[in-house]
Amino acid sequence: MKKRGIFICIEGIDGCGKTTQAKLLVERLVDMGYDAIYTAEPSKGKIGQFIKEYCLHGANRVSSIIEALLFAADRVEHLENEVIPALNEGKLVVSDRYLYSSLAYQGAAGLDLEWIKAVNVHAKLPDLALFIDIKPKIAMQRLKSKKSTMETLENLHKVREVYVKFVEIEELMRIDGSKSIEEVADSVLKKTVKALEGF
Repeated sequence: MKKRGIFICIEGIDGCGKTTQAKLLVERLVDMGYDAIYTAEPSKGKIGQFIKEYCLHGANRVSSIIEALLFAADRVEHLENEVIPALNEGKLVVSDRYLYSSLAYQGAAGLDLEWIKAVNVHAKLPDLALFIDIKPKIAMQRLKSKKSTMETLENLHKVREVYVKFVEIEELMRIDGSKSIEEVADSVLKKTVKALEGF
């Protein structure tokens, strides 16, 4: 019987280092003998590409309702085309952003979290969700130049507040992202390996 795949997502505000950490985690897991792959949201699909052009890099931020619906649609496509097939093959899938990004970013924009969950009702819950936590001020310094319409200090403060709420109810596992890349990577790997022992 083929071993079931495991789905992990790495979350955090812009500039927290999650992309670096997601890729490092995959590299380390592969080195340990796991069949691990990296993926990300917005996805490489048509909806994901549209989000990057229309929502993230447009002149102005679009309606948070439009954002939430587009991200939810992209998430379903991402799951159907990439995540689920890989999990069915027994792979360990590490996603750079997932459902909690919608809850944090569109929730910070004022949308009701229960409504966001409702439009993401078909989104498979991850087996492990890690939150790389840094102060918004440090994140802005790392970003240097504004890359998307969501990257303002005020907004990142609001987004972090939503993420922290999910840490408090233990849906997200917090990682201190203020340390060196290597130290953060060690923490991410340690928590991941411990979680994998339970599967």
